Amino acid sequence: MKCVILGATRGMGRALVRQMAGRGDQLFLLGRDEESLHRSVSDLEARGGTAPVGIAEVDLLQPATFEPAFDAAESSLGSIDVVVLTAGDFDSQEELESDPKRLQRLLETNFTGSVLFCEAARRRLLPGGGTLCAFSSVAGERGRKPVGLYGATKAGLTRYLEALDHRYRLKGLLVVCVKPGFVKTGMTGGNEPPPFAGEPDAVARRVLKAIDRGTPVVYAPPIWRWVMLVIRHLPRFVMRRIEF
Repeated sequence: MKCVILGATRGMGRALVRQMAGRGDQLFLLGRDEESLHRSVSDLEARGGTAPVGIAEVDLLQPATFEPAFDAAESSLGSIDVVVLTAGDFDSQEELESDPKRLQRLLETNFTGSVLFCEAARRRLLPGGGTLCAFSSVAGERGRKPVGLYGATKAGLTRYLEALDHRYRLKGLLVVCVKPGFVKTGMTGGNEPPPFAGEPDAVARRVLKAIDRGTPVVYAPPIWRWVMLVIRHLPRFVMRRIEF
């Protein structure tokens, strides 16, 4: 596959591109920091990757960077089969409630910037077809006290991806919405891992299978499908009393 990935320099994105490179996929990496992108390329080369890996700088808060990056990717790869968005923002509910500027940044990154990036990807993948994979979160499944603001951004992104799938799958665009639970990455490093916390490599393997199959929704680790099934059906009076 010829893949463009935004967010490949850390966490889930890094685990995913390592597995893609290991099986011979052609990659083009996008990210905010050129130095981090070069380190990621060096990491892939050190692991035995033989195909050249291109890079371009993209910031979800700067939509003007999207089209030039896709132009560069198409020039490097020849065509694009898959676009993956793993990049996003996170902070605690307490921090977001106390700092309006921090909250605005998270809202713009996780929803507005992410949707605009996916729209740019959609235009590149259609009418020929391809796969768009974006990372949402189980935090968007229900309004929950500890992650209310972060979860709201992911709820919006999830609904957008669902609508995109309904609108364009029969025209050849396969949309994959990834809903991770807690994964042990740098983004969650300051938090105590809850039960069922996932490891990046295991989650990446599951996501890669979903990309290959065009699975519309994938929970990772898979147990979160059943955890959130229960949570979605809890009455409001219970949700008001629990700290989940």
